[in-house]
Amino acid sequence: AVLLATGATRARDLPVPGRDLDGVHLAMEFLTANTRSFLDCKLADGRFINAKDKNVIVIGGGDTGADCVGTALRHGCRSIANFELLAQPPDGRAPGNPWPTWPKILRTEYAHEESIARFGADPRAYGMITKDFIDNGQGRVGSLTAARVEWTQEQGKPVMNEIDGSAQRWEADLVLLAMGFLGPESYIAEALGVSLDAASNYQAEHGVFTTDVPGVFAAGDCRRGQSLVVWAINEGRGAARCIDAYLIGSSHLPAPGVSLGAALGSE
Repeated sequence: AVLLATGATRARDLPVPGRDLDGVHLAMEFLTANTRSFLDCKLADGRFINAKDKNVIVIGGGDTGADCVGTALRHGCRSIANFELLAQPPDGRAPGNPWPTWPKILRTEYAHEESIARFGADPRAYGMITKDFIDNGQGRVGSLTAARVEWTQEQGKPVMNEIDGSAQRWEADLVLLAMGFLGPESYIAEALGVSLDAASNYQAEHGVFTTDVPGVFAAGDCRRGQSLVVWAINEGRGAARCIDAYLIGSSHLPAPGVSLGAALGSE
């Protein structure tokens, strides 16, 4: 048996003019190098992307973007801005977002609070679209052009429209792209012949974890998409129980929410 637990590391990129300039990085390049250097030697080796004294712009408003903001602040950045393409969420639940659905409301994370404490302002700018990255004359990003957008509904679907005349230049020595993830790297699925679902994750049902290739299982973010570590733990335990049963016909391993009958094809 083989278990695929690769995570969902294929990042969403931003293919605009100037993307290949030095100083424009995917968020995980920044965060991973920082964590590795910090754990190895408290950043003494300099083998990380340093935001010290830089004008930093983080593009993407999720948890990864917040971590980029927090890390840049602790490096000692000169300034910080955090762009979000979507409109600012309301302070309270909208009529179409009743309990018990997940509350789509404005949240201020630890990184935003740190920025407010240091610079006196929330770093987030909502309804922002990045148009290009501008060379500082030395092959490195020195600024970018961003415009504001507004969101409307057409036939029940959200539609984005750029606001005329809203484009402006922002200074940026370091740009971090934190716009989410598109699923796991595809080469493993291609090599094994594993099918992907509509979201480009490895196709396997929760509680069973079997792919369409006999003996190949999938669990965690590579199966469900980017999520929280508690789900990774749950799915790892569940997949272990299912693989145990697949190999020997039964299992005593604890795994909440896993039906061995379904895993063995008897339900």
